[in-house]
Amino acid sequence: MSDELETMAAEELDAACAMPFADIRKITPWGDSFTGFLPSGREVEVARRYLWAHEPEGGVIVEVEVHDPETRTGHEARALLTEPRSE
Repeated sequence: MSDELETMAAEELDAACAMPFADIRKITPWGDSFTGFLPSGREVEVARRYLWAHEPEGGVIVEVEVHDPETRTGHEARALLTEPRSE
């Protein structure tokens, strides 16, 4: 079960970070939650958060948490996104 939670959190984090940085800035700060399903079919809660990061580089912190309320277990994944430098 733990591997499924970890895998789903990583996949959801990838999806949450896939938007262009300019679009992410427009929705920050923001969060939502929804019901999802693990590959095994178990229902889980998925929460996504976009938060301003002030240190060290600034940017946006993206957090995803996948929580199984039945077993009271979960996994969180996080990324720091910074604005791409123009060359």
